[in-house]
Amino acid sequence: MSEPEVLVRVEGRVGRLTLNRPQALHALTLTMCQAMTDALLAWRSDPAVSLVLLDHSGERGFCAGGDIRMLAESGAGNGRAARAFFFTEYRLDHLLFEYEKPVVAILDGVTMGGGVGLSLPARYRVATERTNFAMPETGIGLFPDVGGGWHLPHMPDQMGLWLALTGSRVKAADCELLGIATHFVDSDRIAELKAAIIADPDAIETTLKRFQGDAGSPPLAEHQDQIARIFTGDSVEGIVAALEADGSDWAKAQSAALASKSPQTLKVTLRQMAEGARAPSFADNMRMEYRIAARVVQRHDFIEGVRAVIVDKDNKPRWEPTSLAGVTPAMLDAIFAPLPPDEEWSPLA
Repeated sequence: MSEPEVLVRVEGRVGRLTLNRPQALHALTLTMCQAMTDALLAWRSDPAVSLVLLDHSGERGFCAGGDIRMLAESGAGNGRAARAFFFTEYRLDHLLFEYEKPVVAILDGVTMGGGVGLSLPARYRVATERTNFAMPETGIGLFPDVGGGWHLPHMPDQMGLWLALTGSRVKAADCELLGIATHFVDSDRIAELKAAIIADPDAIETTLKRFQGDAGSPPLAEHQDQIARIFTGDSVEGIVAALEADGSDWAKAQSAALASKSPQTLKVTLRQMAEGARAPSFADNMRMEYRIAARVVQRHDFIEGVRAVIVDKDNKPRWEPTSLAGVTPAMLDAIFAPLPPDEEWSPLA
């Protein structure tokens, strides 16, 4: 018999959720999201559980995202399975965001997409030298969902918007700079750290301080002022123009990155960041993101992006529209519009 996709157990007074799809870099499935939700709901009122530990099996990474192939296949049809996944995943993200008991997430290795949605709501987020964090969705015609509209605008100096638009990857020191990671621990001490947490969950603060290592200087700090100056305003076109005016090698690299992304998704993402920054609550942000996801998953750019990057791997997506100018306000309004009342997202009661 195959092992479950999530290992759920209580060790001492710690509820432990271990992502267990190493062959797929622990990409999330509907079954995984449901299993974690059920466990968290059961532990919420269980006095025998005082802390939740969220980690992964194997050594390849924490979580690479969602099951993109399934989403694209569903999007090419009626989209029902994709919408069911997003609905359940976003409820899990919201449950973690509102969870009363402390959650510790171990961001060891690849942490992208759906893995970001699981980890950023955690009170304690531990990076290692192997951490590789990104929200790369604009490269496949999707958008930085799973709470990206809430988390990314709250990062300093427009760096969340830079991450969202360019899909750039950052390592542990930059994760500390951006507030993605609360602590850094060397990967060869992670097993010992987990054992210490399980032995005395009430001493979590002291334990993390004892294991704290040095991630080094954040490379991103060198460009922090540039990002704050350039990645601002109310249009992607304005950001592109500011990069061209800057003219540095770094700015040219960012321009090249943006030029490879879906024009539709870039404009969706900019508006998502603006609306998420104004959202009264995390639930309001997730409601907005579900509206986008329910529609974008069936649009040409997502299906084409998955074909080019994931399936055929030719990395030559044919975007529609082909330019930023072709993405009209009416198109964006249709993507962000409220859904019929019986189709809107809602958090768990």
